[in-house]
Amino acid sequence: MTRAERLARPEVLAYVGLGANLGDAPQAVRDAIAALEAAPGVSLVQASSLYRSAPVDATGPDFINAVACISTTLTAPALLRALQTIEDAAGRERPYRNAPRTLDLDLLLYGSAHIASPDLTVPHPRMGERAFVLVPLSQVAPELVDTEALHAVAGQGVERLAAND
Repeated sequence: MTRAERLARPEVLAYVGLGANLGDAPQAVRDAIAALEAAPGVSLVQASSLYRSAPVDATGPDFINAVACISTTLTAPALLRALQTIEDAAGRERPYRNAPRTLDLDLLLYGSAHIASPDLTVPHPRMGERAFVLVPLSQVAPELVDTEALHAVAGQGVERLAAND
């Protein structure tokens, strides 16, 4: 693909799940939203409120979560690399699967794409099982979240934070 073709690449709506449960987790998520907005090839369309949730299949303190809707000209793999760069800049370490973390960014949806590669699966394989994803996603894109899916995860306990938390 030539440089001109890359520059002319159509924009795709994508949804990114954000979470943190170490340090100042609310600020880490806010900073990550700002970093997403500043990333080349990415425009922030909307970010959800912040939500608190207990860890699911993980350990440590409660998580702070959000979902961002972005418009991007990046390919899905390039967007994944951009998300990992933001995580790395926030001090993300991966000592073991589901470890507590300073920041976790997940590519939930990338347009209508279905991707299954060793590095990336879209739609995110567990998003439909997680209230901490579905509740903020329903805030920014209610048309993407089925009411039955929300009912199925209602017992997971997700609390919307006040704007200044």
